[in-house]
Amino acid sequence: MARHLITSALPYINGIKHLGNLVGSQLPADLYARYLRTRGNEVMFICATDEHGTPAELAAAKTGEPVAEYCARMHGVQTELARGFGLSFDHYGRSSSQRNHALTQHFAGRLADNDYIREVSEKQVYSVDDGRFLPDRYIEGTCPNCGYDKARGDQCENCTKQLDPTDLINPHSAISGSTNLEVRETKHLYLRQSALKGEISDWIDSKKDWPILTTSIARKWLNDGDGLQDRGITRDLHWGIPVKRGQQAWPGMEGKVFYVWFDAPIEYIASTAEWADAQGKADADWRRWWRKDEGAQDVTYTQFMGKDNVPFHTLGFPATIIGSGEPWKLVDYIKSFNYLTYDGGQFSTSQGRGVFMDDALEILPADYWRWWLLSHAPESGDSEFTWDNFQQSVNKDLADVLGNFVSRITKFCRSKFGEVVPEGGEYGREETALIDTLTTRIRAYEDFMQAMEVRKAAAELRGIWVLGNEYLQGAAPWSTFKTDPEKAAMQVRLGLNLIRLYAVLSAPFIPFTSDAMLAAMQTDISDWPDDVTAALQALRVGHAFIVPEVLFAKITDEQREEWEQRFKGVRA
Repeated sequence: MARHLITSALPYINGIKHLGNLVGSQLPADLYARYLRTRGNEVMFICATDEHGTPAELAAAKTGEPVAEYCARMHGVQTELARGFGLSFDHYGRSSSQRNHALTQHFAGRLADNDYIREVSEKQVYSVDDGRFLPDRYIEGTCPNCGYDKARGDQCENCTKQLDPTDLINPHSAISGSTNLEVRETKHLYLRQSALKGEISDWIDSKKDWPILTTSIARKWLNDGDGLQDRGITRDLHWGIPVKRGQQAWPGMEGKVFYVWFDAPIEYIASTAEWADAQGKADADWRRWWRKDEGAQDVTYTQFMGKDNVPFHTLGFPATIIGSGEPWKLVDYIKSFNYLTYDGGQFSTSQGRGVFMDDALEILPADYWRWWLLSHAPESGDSEFTWDNFQQSVNKDLADVLGNFVSRITKFCRSKFGEVVPEGGEYGREETALIDTLTTRIRAYEDFMQAMEVRKAAAELRGIWVLGNEYLQGAAPWSTFKTDPEKAAMQVRLGLNLIRLYAVLSAPFIPFTSDAMLAAMQTDISDWPDDVTAALQALRVGHAFIVPEVLFAKITDEQREEWEQRFKGVRA
């Protein structure tokens, strides 16, 4: 049994996440975690809310709540939505936890001890009208690299180029819109990433199996222009982790906090510690996932994220781990995704554009969304969500192929043999051929899932569903029954076993439907089909089942048109 650590990029706390956020990290991470568990692996699947920084302060101010109370409430909201979508986290933590405070301050102390932190007196943008220093991301302007007019002071989300606020053309405060900005002097801590460039570059070069999207972004940041730059890790804010050197005060850093992009990735480790705390386990139980001197040398660590998060996970977080000089586990594989677009433009939390997780669950069950998002995952390029495509995919794949197969078999069996697996002849030539084809395609499905090729895995799974329909259409047990009831019983018995098999194979993609199919077959046998012949004999003669409710209702043209109009504007 292999051990797998899986982390999903942390969703930010300032609001409910949209479907683009979901498919860019959490959902494919859940797919992979569910698959690995089904195959008998030991899995630790970790995520958390990212709670520090100015956006949390501003979001709380809008609701009139203290920022700590706002973050606690929104963590609860995001937790419930994650459950609603079937995200099977072992723990869903909070970057504001005491565990993350202690670990972030510990790493900062270790980096300072190893001479990887320097103090810098610098000029920083101060908004006179707002009465505060502006964090990089709350200065907006035009990107000097690509001309995008909503670039932030830390990074252009359009071209992913790392920026400083002073690089922006026509900068203004994203808080008030004011252009009454001054440059004032302040002191901050910088992580000396440049001193670690060689080690980070060698490490990235060793990852021959990483997606091109991941390595191309990492190498661009490493080699473009002046190469890997030192990065500020503190900010003039109130809400965040106080700057300390381990447990000691840091002279000159009073009143400052660590930059959210320094503490957020450390929360992966902290959230695993939070899991141990919640389970009443010892520290050794979480450290075995993260410390190579305490058991993590046998762990395979996989991260899932959108492409905008890649630089911080290929450069910043590894610099923290390597620079600490301690045997912490580095990521083995980074699965990165392009963007899911909506109606010709970007999904956007800040602009309220697109379909958001709560609205999605209000109009349809989670598995409709899970299937479409995963089968259209933006792997090789950006993908676009359109209501036409969503309707067609749901109706053809889920209703016509899988749902129709389950309905036809169970209803026909009930009408001719009752709600039990019927007794009949042995599997013949057609059934043997089907088993051979299924075996080939299931092995291909396993390969795609193991390689995290999400869209290819979805296409293979759909092909496996189609095989059952093609068999049923060719066997035509409703016709066979008229002349050879025993053979028809055998065909139906195979069909019922296919339902159980499909439930097992489909569980990573559509877990709620999988549970419904197993419940209909009244079985808890969910072993992976290493032997397809044996898997198609799991439900024995006489085993009772029930005819399930319709698994997937078709989306009507009227529903599609209503939703198109409802989600055409900006979310309130």
